[in-house]
Amino acid sequence: MTKPTIYTQNDCPPCKIVKMFLNEYKIDFVEKNITQDQKARDELTKVYGAFSTPTVVVNDEVIIGFDLKRLAKALKIED
Repeated sequence: MTKPTIYTQNDCPPCKIVKMFLNEYKIDFVEKNITQDQKARDELTKVYGAFSTPTVVVNDEVIIGFDLKRLAKALKIED
């Protein structure tokens, strides 16, 4: 599995929770902050059709918004 990519922005509490979740399970990820990176913002909207953060890309699955249950399933995390 490739590293998940998380699109974030400044002052986004759900983004922070998703990053904490990934860190808790020791999952390396790539963070792209759309506030600081125009290329990341364009990628988020044009490639993935998303306009909100967090958006997480796991392999070919795009999880738009805050959905830890779906993220856990995509990453095959079981409690």
